[in-house]
Amino acid sequence: MDRNFLFTSESVTEGHPDKVADQVSDAVLDAVLEQDETGRVACETLITTGMVIVAGEISTTAQFDLQKLVRQTIREIGYTKAEYGFDADACGVMVCLDEQSPDIAIGVDKALEVRSEGSSDARDEQGAGDQGMMFGFACDETPDLMPMPIWLAHRLAKQLAKVRKSGQLKFLRPDGKTQVTIEYENGRPKRLHTLLISAQHDPDVTTDELKDALFESVVRPVVADHIDSSEMKVLVNPTGRFEIGGPHADTGLTGRKVIVDTYGGYARHGGGAFSGKDPSKVDRSGAYAARWIAKNIVAAGLARRCEVQIAYAIGKSRPVSVMLETFGTSKIDEEKLQWAISDVFDLRPLAIIERLQLRRPIYRKTAAYGHFGRSDSEFTWEASDAAQELKDRFL
Repeated sequence: MDRNFLFTSESVTEGHPDKVADQVSDAVLDAVLEQDETGRVACETLITTGMVIVAGEISTTAQFDLQKLVRQTIREIGYTKAEYGFDADACGVMVCLDEQSPDIAIGVDKALEVRSEGSSDARDEQGAGDQGMMFGFACDETPDLMPMPIWLAHRLAKQLAKVRKSGQLKFLRPDGKTQVTIEYENGRPKRLHTLLISAQHDPDVTTDELKDALFESVVRPVVADHIDSSEMKVLVNPTGRFEIGGPHADTGLTGRKVIVDTYGGYARHGGGAFSGKDPSKVDRSGAYAARWIAKNIVAAGLARRCEVQIAYAIGKSRPVSVMLETFGTSKIDEEKLQWAISDVFDLRPLAIIERLQLRRPIYRKTAAYGHFGRSDSEFTWEASDAAQELKDRFL
């Protein structure tokens, strides 16, 4: 990718209907983990005009008022008025939950390595909760080692929500989107080419008022110090108006923003969503581990770009494959670096869960503004705690 090109990524606010669904699903997961750290959760949420449907498989000893939890989550997002087209206290909540399939549970509770190979290693006890492949990525384009387009898009979306919730821009409503196009020169970010904001708003604000306010309160504070924005194009609500939004305008569904959740399309994706899944599901824990590995390799200065793929078979504790790609940016032999991954990082599901402390109720916070590239203490997979060990091996 060491050439000239434009690359675009998008983000959405916490009031986007798909993100409302993700946050409800992860709020349910957190409620389970608060009482039962080994609870099994696969929770899906569908949200539309006047209705929330929570479905899936949950096996737990935890007890809580799920309807109350759903309404509280939606209320905190900001859907509290009938004129928004969706109201936390007036919407219907339907619950359709069952227990985890015993065919899945048997492979998670006791892995194939224990059942058939007689392994006595405690971390071989727990198998992967599903088959699949997960990707992790890191690059040196930003301080958080994320691709710049998605990194800026998330910050703009978060700022959009911040000025709404604080009352700074009282005419904003919960739904919104951002999109960032970066111009690359010789494979490196050169300037901000186009910035797009679509923000739901009250009917009495004019288009010019909206554009001016968003530029001063959202765009300027975010982009000023990160990249040349002197010639950027700024688009605000390209259709002119965005009054009707949220679940009233568009059905929301858990797991439908997987590219927003990860790397904005800059890296490959295995297809599995995160929200509503406890860490025994490698869709989530494996993807977090892959990001952790990639970030530590870049943080150690061993490569400028790094992508890691991990693949699992249901019921087996050890990955069936691990792949490393540095796109020609590695300072050392890629094969040697790939073999080092297995020495430094234990990728058995239970080992990942323990090392990254994934049995804590931390997940609703991940369900908006990206699972990666954030410095919050809960995001343990963002730590560069293995960088020195990797550096000592090779440099």
